[in-house]
Amino acid sequence: MSNPVHVSDSTFEKQVLESEQPVLVDFWAEWCGPCKMIAPVLEELAQEMDGKLTIGKLDVDENQNTAMAYGVFSIPTLLLFKNGEPVERIVGFQPKPQLMNRLQAHLS
Repeated sequence: MSNPVHVSDSTFEKQVLESEQPVLVDFWAEWCGPCKMIAPVLEELAQEMDGKLTIGKLDVDENQNTAMAYGVFSIPTLLLFKNGEPVERIVGFQPKPQLMNRLQAHLS
């Protein structure tokens, strides 16, 4: 069973860009209501997709450099990275079925 991993400015390259498998990074903040709504969905995905997809969580208040580098201005923003490149951007809360539909094309 896998849980979301915490990602920071200093670990982003190693944990996300150099990852062997796709990484879905959740750009979030403690004060963000929709971020709290999507957190349980991402925890479920982390367990269900263990071995196929890594879920990373990056707190934008503590890691502004990475958020700015990828143009994250609204949260939650989910960026799916594959082979070190962002391939999908999802802004705002998404129910699990819609989220899976957006991700599935990149995970096969």
